[in-house]
Amino acid sequence: MTLFLLVFVLVYGGLHAYGLIRFSAAFRPGPAVMIPLFVAAVFFVLSPILTRLSEQRGHEGTAFVLAHIGYPWMGFLFLFFVFSLVLDLGRLLNRLVAALGGMPGLLFPFRPPVSFVLAVVLAVAVCLYGVMEARTPRIERISVETEKLPPHVPSLKIVQISDLHLGLLVRDRHVKKMAEVVKKERPDLLLSTGDLVDGTLCGLPGLAEEIGNIPAPLGKFAVTGNHEFYAGLPNAIRFTETAGFRMLRGESAVLPGILRIVGVDDPTADFIRGMPGKPEEALLNEETGLFTLFLKHRPAVLSGSEGRFDLQLSGHTHRGQIFPFALVVRLVYPRLAGTFPLSGGSLLHVSRGTGTWGPPIRVLSPPEITVIELKRREAAGAGENAARS
Repeated sequence: MTLFLLVFVLVYGGLHAYGLIRFSAAFRPGPAVMIPLFVAAVFFVLSPILTRLSEQRGHEGTAFVLAHIGYPWMGFLFLFFVFSLVLDLGRLLNRLVAALGGMPGLLFPFRPPVSFVLAVVLAVAVCLYGVMEARTPRIERISVETEKLPPHVPSLKIVQISDLHLGLLVRDRHVKKMAEVVKKERPDLLLSTGDLVDGTLCGLPGLAEEIGNIPAPLGKFAVTGNHEFYAGLPNAIRFTETAGFRMLRGESAVLPGILRIVGVDDPTADFIRGMPGKPEEALLNEETGLFTLFLKHRPAVLSGSEGRFDLQLSGHTHRGQIFPFALVVRLVYPRLAGTFPLSGGSLLHVSRGTGTWGPPIRVLSPPEITVIELKRREAAGAGENAARS
C-alpha cells in the first residue's frame, strides 16, 4: 500500500506540475499567482488520500465534500493533460515542418496562451459529456449455446453487474436506474463480479435493499473485488448479503441439474489475510458435467484453466473509463472489454463496469449491464437420431 501511495503521489503530482508549468509558460504570472496555485495543487494531489482518511474516521460530510471536489478535478486534469500534450506535439510538428522548408503555421499555429485555454475548454467539454455518458447504462447482450443445459431448461437469462463502486459518488440515483433496467430484463440469475462497494458504506441507507428487491428466481451470487477489501471486508460482505447475494469465496454453488457457479476472491485477499476456500485450480478441476459459470473479478485466465469452465465473467478494467487511459490499461489487461473465445471451448466476458471509480465520468466507455442468454443446444448425436426417426 505504501508503494502504491508513493507511485500515486508521484504520478498525480507530476500531472499537476505539468499543468503549473504550462500555465506559467502561457501567461508568465508572478509569485503572487503561482504560490496560491502551488498550494492548491498540493491540496488536489492529497485530496483522494484525505477523502479516504476522512471516510475511514467517520467524517462522512468532509469526505463527501472532498470527493465531489477532488475526483471531478482528477478527471478534468487528466483530459487537460491529454489535450495539452496533443497541442504541444502539434506545435512541435509545426516547427519541424517550418525548419524543413515547409509552410510555417500550417499545423497548430496556436501560441501558448491560446493552446492553454483551448486545452481547458476541450477538457471541460469532454468532462460534461463524460458525466452524461456515466449516467446512461448500456445493455450488452450475449448469446451462449450449450449442450449442458438439461431438457427441462431450454434457456436461462443471466444478468451481470460489475464495478458499481457504491460510495461517496455512486449513490441512490445510479442504483435506482440500474435496478430498473435489471428488473425489466427479468433475470433468472443475478451476478456481481466484484467492487459492488467502494468506501466504508456510511450514509448509504436503503441501497442494499434496493438491489435486494430485484427478483432473481434462481438466486444472486457475488465475488469480491479489490475494493471490498479497501472498504473493509466485514462491512462489504454484510452489505452484499443484505442486497441478497451469496458470496462465493473460493467455493462453488450448484443449482441442481442446471449449472454450477464457481467464485474466487480477488488476489487482494492474499495481501490482507489470505484467500479462504479452495484455490482456483482445485475448484475448476471438480467435474460435475454441468455448465460452469466462473466468477472472477480480474480478467486473468490461469494457464491450464481454459477448457475447465464454460463462461468466465469478469470486470475490473472499466475499459479504461476515460479514453485514452484505455491504452494504458490494455498493457496490463489485453482482454480489456467484450467477449473472448478461449481454447477448450471456454468463453471470457469482461464487463466495462456498471458504475465509476474516482472521477464520476466515462468517455468512450459507457457503463454496462450484461445480459447473457444461455440456450440449450441439442447434442449432435441426438439431432442425428431425431432426423433419422
